[in-house]
Amino acid sequence: MRQWDSKYLGDQGYSAIEILRTFYGDSVYINSSDEISGIPSSWPGYDLTVGSIGDKVRQMQHQLNVISKGYPLIPKVAEDGIYGEKTADAVRTFQKIFNLPQTGVVDFPTWYRISEIFVGVSRIAELA
Repeated sequence: MRQWDSKYLGDQGYSAIEILRTFYGDSVYINSSDEISGIPSSWPGYDLTVGSIGDKVRQMQHQLNVISKGYPLIPKVAEDGIYGEKTADAVRTFQKIFNLPQTGVVDFPTWYRISEIFVGVSRIAELA
């Protein structure tokens, strides 16, 4: 695929899949999903705040606890799926360490930063 040729096609109103098929043939397809499974999993589509409950909160709490092994300033929290003040404090500490706004809310940027750091610190042991 050539950059300017693809730009020209885009300027002509071609969709991404039409541009790809121009260069690579009709067997190309784009697979989509509402949610990506695995680790890290997709942002839930809403902010996690004090009072939030459920599996996404539990997942985030678990990831923060794993991260806290390498970053001990982050306090351990109960992995109970309930977003309370202690979880908000752990999130604020995480946000401070990783230069995010210290809101205590797990918004889109915070979710993905937690996921990114979690993958980094949890996969290190696999190298041994």
